[in-house]
Amino acid sequence: MRDPEKTVGNLIDKSPVSLIGSVDEEGFPNTKAMLPPRKREGIKRLYFTTNTSSMRVRQYGANPKACVYFFDKRFFRGVMLKGTMEVLHDTETKEAIWRDGDTMYYPGGVTDPDYCVLRFTAESFRFYSDFKSASRPIE
Repeated sequence: MRDPEKTVGNLIDKSPVSLIGSVDEEGFPNTKAMLPPRKREGIKRLYFTTNTSSMRVRQYGANPKACVYFFDKRFFRGVMLKGTMEVLHDTETKEAIWRDGDTMYYPGGVTDPDYCVLRFTAESFRFYSDFKSASRPIE
């Protein structure tokens, strides 16, 4: 892979679904389908919206280890990013990724107490394509 940032970034941008992973109280992995990230800073940081009351928020609060997976079913390739997930409640971040129509999920708007942001910070990735896998750290 000549340009991991570009290759992985394009896969993230074209994926209609994000699969996020967390660790439950018993140490088991949990996976959930989510909408694509609202914001991406290279392949190092991804931002998602979710409900403060969700099980995932509780899990990340107890154990921030996380992964996010994106795939392209047409070419049978994918990437798993490993890192940590933070739950953010600050107004500046919430406003930055708010979109028209979000009141369908968060009727109270940007200040809805059930609206928060998940910020994923990647430490490494594993890319699969053409029957081969490659793992690399992310600077």
